[in-house]
Amino acid sequence: MATSDAPLSVQNVALTVNDLQKTGDFYQSVIGLDQLSSDGEAMVLGKDGLPLVELRRDAKARPRPQEAGLFHTAFLLPDRAALGRWLRFAAETGLRLDGASDHLVSEALYLRDPEGNGIEIYVDRPRAMWTKNGDQIVMDTLPLDIQALLRLADQPWSGAPSGTVVGHVHLQVGDIPTVEGFMSEKLGMQRVAHIPSASFFSTGGYHHHLAGNIWNSRGAGRRSPDAAGLAEVVLAADHTAANFAGTEVEDPWGNRFRVIAKPAA
Repeated sequence: MATSDAPLSVQNVALTVNDLQKTGDFYQSVIGLDQLSSDGEAMVLGKDGLPLVELRRDAKARPRPQEAGLFHTAFLLPDRAALGRWLRFAAETGLRLDGASDHLVSEALYLRDPEGNGIEIYVDRPRAMWTKNGDQIVMDTLPLDIQALLRLADQPWSGAPSGTVVGHVHLQVGDIPTVEGFMSEKLGMQRVAHIPSASFFSTGGYHHHLAGNIWNSRGAGRRSPDAAGLAEVVLAADHTAANFAGTEVEDPWGNRFRVIAKPAA
């Protein structure tokens, strides 16, 4: 079952940016998304006709501060060969990466867009390979086998392949017990993994659709209303979670969530 087959999954993120064109060019040239629309004030980028990132221009927004908000948007590729092709592209173009990790359930590469918004490019391992401890999914952060991925790059990277989606969104929050209560009570998410400084949430048994950590934001209050960065996370609900469709809610730090009905296949 794919992440998007879950009752409630991530559809897209919206970001407030200072420089619409520069940031939009990055998501097209580096992440490989297609431009779906643009009017000079906003740009929508995605794949297979589905929006994955919406950029909203606000030249006066304060540059992304160190506070609650987005930690990263995670783009899920359909297979390891695609991740290998992107990794080779990154190496050949001199792209600066922030990290590379094996999380047991997935293999991931990390970077930032021109305005400092975190990005993860990743691929899942088959669910049959995931380990569970009771109702919790076992994850870790181990060194990634870079060479094994590069060997899979059988052709040049030519943009995000069909099937690319936003697999999860990871947030910076002020404290873990509060975000756990919010995710359960307001969005119906189950906690599927936990460490003292971060918790991970999903529906449908996925390793996580949303996560919250305090690595850079312990004790943070509400986000600055005039800051660049995360504007909202759009979630998609299927018929089994139809009661959430139409929900618009903010967490205690001002991170906004909007739930829509899942687009027809």
